[in-house]
Amino acid sequence: MALGLNRIWVRFGLWITATVLVTIGALTAGVLLISELQYRAFYKHLPDAVRTEMDTLTAQDLDDSPRALQIYSEYWGGDLYFGEKWSLLVGLAVSLPFGLGVGFWVSRRITRPLASMVEVAKRIEAGDLGARAVKSDAHGEMAAMIDTFNGMVEALETLESERKATAASISHELRTPLTVLQVRLHALCDGVIEVSPAELQVLLAQSAHLARLVDDLHTLSMADAGQLSLNRQRLDLADLVGEVVEHIHPQLQMHDMALSLNLPVELGDGVADINADADRMRQIVNNLIGNVLRHARDGRWLGVSVAAESNARGEAQVVLRISDAGPGLPAELRSHPFQRFAQAPGKRRKEGSGLGLSIVKALTTSQGGTVEADASERGGTRFILRFPRIR
Repeated sequence: MALGLNRIWVRFGLWITATVLVTIGALTAGVLLISELQYRAFYKHLPDAVRTEMDTLTAQDLDDSPRALQIYSEYWGGDLYFGEKWSLLVGLAVSLPFGLGVGFWVSRRITRPLASMVEVAKRIEAGDLGARAVKSDAHGEMAAMIDTFNGMVEALETLESERKATAASISHELRTPLTVLQVRLHALCDGVIEVSPAELQVLLAQSAHLARLVDDLHTLSMADAGQLSLNRQRLDLADLVGEVVEHIHPQLQMHDMALSLNLPVELGDGVADINADADRMRQIVNNLIGNVLRHARDGRWLGVSVAAESNARGEAQVVLRISDAGPGLPAELRSHPFQRFAQAPGKRRKEGSGLGLSIVKALTTSQGGTVEADASERGGTRFILRFPRIR
């Protein structure tokens, strides 16, 4: 019942109904008042004998008797409809200002939050994303609309902050390799540094870093625009993960890292089948394992598992977990591990483009999955990816 009364159209209808009823009441009161005054004037000017007779008829409830009507016709002065006309005029004089006042008041209550939203919209148009609409005494649907509007503004403010931070980070990430290339090429041209295979390898590494950064940015921009090319088909995630781990196993051995691999016993039986792009899924797994090799190899352990599970709504899912025993995510990054170029304050990035986890999230969500990060059973970081299972 309370939810129904909170709807704008219900409350507006109730206010209009109340206004109409009060107006009718004012008109009725005006008619009764004028009639009473007119009757008193008529009664006051009756002769004593006729007044006594009229009192007797009234006491006997014979106000409508032929004799009473005869008395009215003889002694009632003026127009018979004069009282009704005055009643209408008095009623209009009372109800019209009242109706206008209530109408303005109701309109003001309804439009006050809208006026606040218009003011905030103008400030946002001028570039002030910190402005927020005020609910004042609004409630129900109007309060929900203000909250939704403010939520939209907060999302715009967050997006703008991320855009500025991303632009600054991109310029910083591009500046370092470009500076190295420029300085070394100048040195080569001036003869300060001799051309050698080692020097050429340094230049090649910087150009490769630039190419990787540009490719990562292109992937993210295409994902954000919803134009990422995906060749989605039936795919056994356990089989794909096994292939990637086998390919990367020499790197694990080089860093003396132990591997804990848990895949469904019967590969190829459809337990871990999902609808996804095989190349993009390899990119996701490679990014996550590469992140472990860069930042958590001191823990000397990598855990990879694929399992078929069900969520809280009973929907079948295939869950990929990649864990490590490293230091874990810094406290500053735990709330936003997938933010672009995210890194702990005061620390410089030594490897990677800083976009690996952002790409993981973009590729996962674009294929209908979800990804989250928490602490692993060995104190490091664990990434959990969930995809709808197909049968």
